[in-house]
Amino acid sequence: MQCMEVWGGNAQVDSGVVMAGLDAWVYSHPYMDAVGGGDVYYVSSCATGRINRLLVADVSGHGEDVSSLAIDLRTLMRKYVNFIDQTRFVVQMNQKFISLANEGLFATAVVTTFFGPTRELTLCNAGHPPPLVYRARSRTWSYLEPSDAEDSGTNIPLGILDLDDYAQFAIRLEVDDLVLCYTDSLIESRDPAGDMLGAGGLLQTIQKVDVGNPARLVTALLDSITRQYPGNLANDDVTTLLFRANGLGATVPMKERFLAPFRILKTGLRSLAGKEPFGRPELSLRNLGGSMIGALNRVGSKR
Repeated sequence: MQCMEVWGGNAQVDSGVVMAGLDAWVYSHPYMDAVGGGDVYYVSSCATGRINRLLVADVSGHGEDVSSLAIDLRTLMRKYVNFIDQTRFVVQMNQKFISLANEGLFATAVVTTFFGPTRELTLCNAGHPPPLVYRARSRTWSYLEPSDAEDSGTNIPLGILDLDDYAQFAIRLEVDDLVLCYTDSLIESRDPAGDMLGAGGLLQTIQKVDVGNPARLVTALLDSITRQYPGNLANDDVTTLLFRANGLGATVPMKERFLAPFRILKTGLRSLAGKEPFGRPELSLRNLGGSMIGALNRVGSKR
């Protein structure tokens, strides 16, 4: 994946991308094989490749309304592509859904930002099923949620309340750790007894899946869920976003440092022509200084 690229949407996809610091695999299958579903997914990379943003959203709607919304979310991704702090992006997402309140659109979402030099993952959960995290060192799966010591606040779906802040927390990923984001069709599937799978059932299911080849993990997981009960995963949109820390984002190559200002300037010129929003950089020592001096990447790190 190239620097300053934003990739995704709400169409059917089964593909993988490689970024500086992360490998990611996206699977999305709209209900009834529709052209566009109610699930939206996006991945972006900043001008230097240090900042990767990934989101999965489940929108209360289908068809043209969601497709139009997906375009608007891509615009927001471009606008904040060079921000380490994802707070403004999440608030702007909420404002977008607030503006669509009369159309009955709201969404649950998980928004994550991975900062390659420190392998820090910041996560905001707006009423969405919590992601699963696989720790390679202990070979265990668990749910990615804030610890008791962290003030996580109460995050509600986007478009419900006009909030000026959404709670977030951060963890550090080690090389080969995996994170799986997904929409509720997985936990709303049923186990062999006909009971809803739920969070506990999904955790039990994924613990039996081989993690040796991450590119095949989602297929194996979905196959396992489908086999458990007739009709599983057939009555809703199905979307998963799996990503793995690959250890390649610790330093910024000199070429990327040199080209970063020109990439930002290019988006500035395109914004003047009305072709895309200006992806201006976050004005922080960690962001600007860290692009040139590695030690500054750790200024203000939470982990």
